[in-house]
Amino acid sequence: MSFSLSANKENKKVRVWLDGCFDIIHFGHANAIRQAKALGDVLVVGVHSDEEIAQHKGPPVLNETERCRIVRAIKWVDEVVENVPYITSVATLDKYNCDFCAHGDDLTTSADGRDSYEEVKAVGRFKEFKRTAGVSTTDLVGRMLLATRSHHSSALTVGEAEKATFAQMASSPNSQNSPYTKTCQFVPTTQQLVEFSTGRAPAPGEKVAYVCGSFDLFRECPRFLFGV
Repeated sequence: MSFSLSANKENKKVRVWLDGCFDIIHFGHANAIRQAKALGDVLVVGVHSDEEIAQHKGPPVLNETERCRIVRAIKWVDEVVENVPYITSVATLDKYNCDFCAHGDDLTTSADGRDSYEEVKAVGRFKEFKRTAGVSTTDLVGRMLLATRSHHSSALTVGEAEKATFAQMASSPNSQNSPYTKTCQFVPTTQQLVEFSTGRAPAPGEKVAYVCGSFDLFRECPRFLFGV
């Protein structure tokens, strides 16, 4: 399928491309997807294959099938494309008829150290949004490896915690503290609640369901859990 700007003008739908690993999905992933969808009308999400991630970043925790199923369950996602290249090209945007690619303001590099979005940036088909601070898959893996009861207690950033904890670990080899369990705390605000809500009150006769749970480390789950 070739890219046609005139075709997009006719149907008046702006198609946005967002790609990623989406391994051990967390609030940061959801916020990135939400922000990308807000940039257009249709959000097409590409999920990198296990092989591509292993080559450029390291082996994923969840396999490609699991990661794709999770992404499909998120309410802002309109289309999912499996097994996409780690390096985003203009040819990929054209193939799926997307106007531009969206990504956070953090730099993503390939195995050889190049900007993964270098090509689409060069032709002006790239839009940037703010990365969610204080959460990452790497940090979550670190928490799981340590699995303490106090890894949510610190208000230190990851960088500050690393400096302090490495110094402590050096003086006390038997210490069980880890620098990867100190994270920024996410405090919801009214504005953030509005951004993530549908903004629609239940109509007369509609049923409202309440779902409770710990929801620790989201896996494949029903679409309604993400608030359709």
